[in-house]
Amino acid sequence: MGKENGFLEIARQDRTYADPRERISHYREFTVPHSEEGLKNQAARCMDCGIPYCHTGCPVNNMIPDWNHLVYEDDWREALDNLHSTNNFPEFTGRICPAPCEASCTLNIIDQPVTIKSIECAIADRGWKEGWIAPLVPRRKTGGSVAVVGSGPAGLACAQQLARAGHSVTLFEKSDRLGGLLRYGIPDFKMEKHLINRRAVQLEAEGVTFRTSTEIGVDVSIMSLKENFGAIVLAGGAEHARPLQIPGAELPGVRLAMEFLTQQNKRNAGDDEQRAAPRGTLTATGKDVIVIGGGDTGSDCVGTSNRQGARSVTQIEIMPRPPEKEDKALTWPDWPMKLRTSSSHEEGVGRDWAVLTREVMGENGRVTGLKCARIEWVEGRMQEIAGSEFVLKADLILLAMGFLGPKKTGMLEQAGVALTDRGAVAADTLAYRTSEDMIFACGDMRRGQSLVVWAIREGRQAARAVDEALMGASELPR
Repeated sequence: MGKENGFLEIARQDRTYADPRERISHYREFTVPHSEEGLKNQAARCMDCGIPYCHTGCPVNNMIPDWNHLVYEDDWREALDNLHSTNNFPEFTGRICPAPCEASCTLNIIDQPVTIKSIECAIADRGWKEGWIAPLVPRRKTGGSVAVVGSGPAGLACAQQLARAGHSVTLFEKSDRLGGLLRYGIPDFKMEKHLINRRAVQLEAEGVTFRTSTEIGVDVSIMSLKENFGAIVLAGGAEHARPLQIPGAELPGVRLAMEFLTQQNKRNAGDDEQRAAPRGTLTATGKDVIVIGGGDTGSDCVGTSNRQGARSVTQIEIMPRPPEKEDKALTWPDWPMKLRTSSSHEEGVGRDWAVLTREVMGENGRVTGLKCARIEWVEGRMQEIAGSEFVLKADLILLAMGFLGPKKTGMLEQAGVALTDRGAVAADTLAYRTSEDMIFACGDMRRGQSLVVWAIREGRQAARAVDEALMGASELPR
C-alpha cells in the first residue's frame, strides 16, 4: 500500500485531452499525460483492499496494486518489470484498452476507481524513455520451430513468448506491415504506429522472423507450414464483417468501417492514394456521414470522419440508449452497461439509439439517405413503433456492426480445423489445440471479436501450450 488513507485524501484525476478544435486538425495522439508527481498521487489512491478484484477484472491479471505501490515509492524500473511479467505490450493496452480493471476496482464501489490505465501507460512510456526496455534473447535454442499466423496483439504476444523460450519463430502477416488491427483498425490519434514499430524491432532482436505480404492459404499453403514447422498457431482476426441486409445496401456509398479506417491509416503511413485505396478513394470530406453501430469501431469512424472534414456525422445504434450511470450494487465488479462518451464523440456527432435501418436511398447510383424506423425493446424483443419512420440524409454510410468470426476461405479451409457454432476456430483455453494435430488457435480467431488485452492474454497462454506440446513442459507463464 502506498499512502495510508490516500484514497480518502486524493480525488481521482485522469489524463486530459487537447482541445477538440485543435486536435481534429491532425491524426497524432492528443492525450495530455500526468506529471510524475500527479501519477504518484493517483497511485497513492490504491487502497490495499485485501482482495484486489482488479486482478481478475484485467484479462492478463496485471498485478496492479504492486505496481501502483512501486510508482508511489518512485521505483519505476521495478514497476516496469512487474508490469511486463504479465503484459507484453502495456503501452498498447495503456492507450486503447477500455480498462475493465477500473470497473473492478474496489474503490469503484463507493467512489471513483484508481486511474489504473493511465498509470500503466506511464510506466511503459517511462521504460522506453529511460532505455530500460531491451530484447530478452534466450540463452539457448530448443530446436523447435513454430509458425504464427497473424501479427495482431495475439500473434505478437505468442511469437515473443515462444522466441524467449528458445524456439525458432516465423510470424506471417498478409498485410505489408505488422500489427493487424492495431496497425490498420486503430486510428493513429488513439495509438501512433511507431509504438508497434519499436516492439517489432525488439521481437526481431529476440529471434522472431517476419514474413509480411504473405497470406497463408493463398501465397503459402497450410501443407507447406506443416512440412516446415513443428507447430502452427492461428492468430488471425475475426475479419468477417456483419453485412447490412436491406434494400440499397449494394450502393457504392455503403462501405465497411474497416475499409474506411484502413485507408486513412495507410495514408498516414505515407502510402500513395492508389496503394491506400485500390477500390477508389473513400473519404468523408464534405459529406453527410452515417455510422451504423455504437461500439468502439463506430466511434473511431466518427473521429476519422471529423478529421477528414465531414459536413455532418450521425451515429445510430439498434440497441436502446444505456443508462447514464450503472447500478454498482448490481454490476460491480463486472463490466457495466452504461452510456459511454468517447473523445471522438466529444469532437462532434449526433447520436441516436433504438433505430432500425429499413432502406438505403439513392439516385443515379449514389447514396442520398437512409430510411429508418424507431423501435422499442419489450422483454428482450424488438418491436417497431408504428408510424415512426424517418429519413436521415447521407452521402456515405459506414458499417460498424461487429463481426461474424474469421474468414473461412483459404487458410481455414486448407487447415480443416473444426469451427464453433458461431464460426470461430474451436479450441479450449487450456491447451489451445484445434481439431488438427499441432495446430493451435488464439485471439479473435478463436474467441471472436474482443479486446486487445484478451488477445494478449490468449497469445501468451497459447505460447505456453505450444511450448508444452513441443518440449513436454514449459516455464512460460500463463
